Amino acid sequence: MRRWVIPPFFLLEKIMLNNTEILKIAEVISQEKGIEMDIVMKALEESFEIIGKSKYGMDNNIKAVIDRLTGNISLSHIKDVVETIDPILQSNQILLDHAKKYDANTEIGKQITIPLPSVNFGRVTANMARQVIYSRVREAEKSRQFNDFKDRVGEVLSGIVKRIEFGNIIVDLGKAEGFLRKDELIPRENFKNGDRIRAYFFDIKEEAKGHQIFLSRTHPQFMAKLFEQEVPEIYEGQIEILSVARDPGSRGKITVRANDKSIDPVGACVGMRGSRVQAIVNELQGEKIDIVNWNELKSMYVQNAIAPAQVAKVNEFENSNRVEIVLPEDQLSIAIGRRGQNVKLASILTNLEIDILTEKEDAERRQEEFKKITSLFAEKLDLEDMIAQLLAVEGYSSIEKIANASIQDIEKIEGFDNELAAEIYARATQFMENEKTELEKLIQASNLDDYIKGISEFDNKILATLIENNIFSRQDLADLATDELVGKEGILQKRVEKSAAEKIIMDAREIFLNS
Repeated sequence: MRRWVIPPFFLLEKIMLNNTEILKIAEVISQEKGIEMDIVMKALEESFEIIGKSKYGMDNNIKAVIDRLTGNISLSHIKDVVETIDPILQSNQILLDHAKKYDANTEIGKQITIPLPSVNFGRVTANMARQVIYSRVREAEKSRQFNDFKDRVGEVLSGIVKRIEFGNIIVDLGKAEGFLRKDELIPRENFKNGDRIRAYFFDIKEEAKGHQIFLSRTHPQFMAKLFEQEVPEIYEGQIEILSVARDPGSRGKITVRANDKSIDPVGACVGMRGSRVQAIVNELQGEKIDIVNWNELKSMYVQNAIAPAQVAKVNEFENSNRVEIVLPEDQLSIAIGRRGQNVKLASILTNLEIDILTEKEDAERRQEEFKKITSLFAEKLDLEDMIAQLLAVEGYSSIEKIANASIQDIEKIEGFDNELAAEIYARATQFMENEKTELEKLIQASNLDDYIKGISEFDNKILATLIENNIFSRQDLADLATDELVGKEGILQKRVEKSAAEKIIMDAREIFLNS
């Protein structure tokens, strides 16, 4: 069978000898490049228009049409029907009287089509048109490839290593090439030309020279997608992957939840004798994987995430994205992990800020806090030490908590009667009113600007602390680092969430960055 190919140089000269070959050549190009037949035909028409302009004038509005059934080519000159000829546009204009010779029904403002005789092709014009065809076909092919791949972002693609440039890998994906940067490779893994490789397709960018497909083997979702391929229950939706955290090539954690209560999500992901998870470990160059069972209780979820460390207790904080983990001394190094890896991955996995304390540190801190609270109550509320201690033991950690409680709540403490409870409540309430008045006076008398006063996360106590630390203006706030504001030794310590503090500082800096 004869195979139709594009003639190497005198393409258009040969086409003119037999116009039926146009359709055959266009069909071959369409099939080989995977682009629509009409796009190829329009590229051919555009090339003939260029050749027509080279014959009749480059300023002329030449139109070429190829009959889709016969392959016959017709050239025409499109002109505007005008009342008066413009010297600058005259090549594409025609007077009404003259235009009526071609179309008796035409009128001013319309266009007419004037047929032109066929063109004899020469080497130069044929080559010029050939370049146009190739250019348009390449553009259409790139567009087709972009459209084919743009909806596949988030998939794992498989290909062959085509070449390696400065450590970056160009992957042959069949109809396109993928780009795998050196820093998107798992540490210590090596590939050579011809190796088969799998990677996560995380981005595609359309550029002037074409499009680039960006691949990664370190992306957290690469591990998630591998689990989806290896574990049928995940693919079918019976098990859901909630979050992933990775230190590529070393350790990874993945949280799973079963939508069917009869399924053990961790066991399903591990597989018979570890077959499923082992296949993923092998693909990830021996990366250790912790499969974490999700729990709606924050404390239980954190305990699962920090494994293999054994946790004694989890302290949660109201309206906070922070937890404290208390564990035995011999579990401290396991919880932290090599270079802080384990706690870091657990924090990313749970989206929580995790602080780790030993049982000894926790006991010492609680004892210190107990003494501090007891002294506060004794001094500020003029209470006996025993009464102050009983309040602290019952969980009243601040005067504000006492003021927000009721007399009946305080009376429930063993050894307290109604009279004593009422007196303690009255003193706590009066203290809070006096403190509020004093804070308002301090803020009013200070040079604190309205910008800082308007920050919703800052109450009067926080504003007073800022004043004490000479933070008066937006510029003062913008000059701070996040740890200086809310770190363990920061101005506000942990009275504001770290993420909120970062936003507050960046918002304060914005006006200066834009100026």
